[in-house]
Amino acid sequence: MSALDDLEQLDLPEVDFTGDPVTIAKVVDALMTIYDPEIPIDIYQLGLIYRVDIDDSGFTKITMTLTTPMCPEAQSIPPRIEDELSVVEGVDGAEVEIVWDPPWSPERMTESAKLTLGF
Repeated sequence: MSALDDLEQLDLPEVDFTGDPVTIAKVVDALMTIYDPEIPIDIYQLGLIYRVDIDDSGFTKITMTLTTPMCPEAQSIPPRIEDELSVVEGVDGAEVEIVWDPPWSPERMTESAKLTLGF
């Protein structure tokens, strides 16, 4: 399923978006291919993404969190996101900002992610 087709109808966490809807959908598709190696859920459905901002030139800023400040993948996830977005049509550069407020909680996960993880 493409995020472009059913972005608003998917069981996804609340995320703030700005930018071209077609590019946003492609970015969401790309984010849904990135997994935390310790959790069998992609970072988008896990609820780690808070904001996606795409400016008129295609520069994309992702504001996200991690499940814990002590996450062993804290150094590797942002560059993986930036690499994945570098090949998305309509994206011309990407930056990831990690924030801790609001803190992540399991309530941000999709229902299917909660079921997979036994919540």
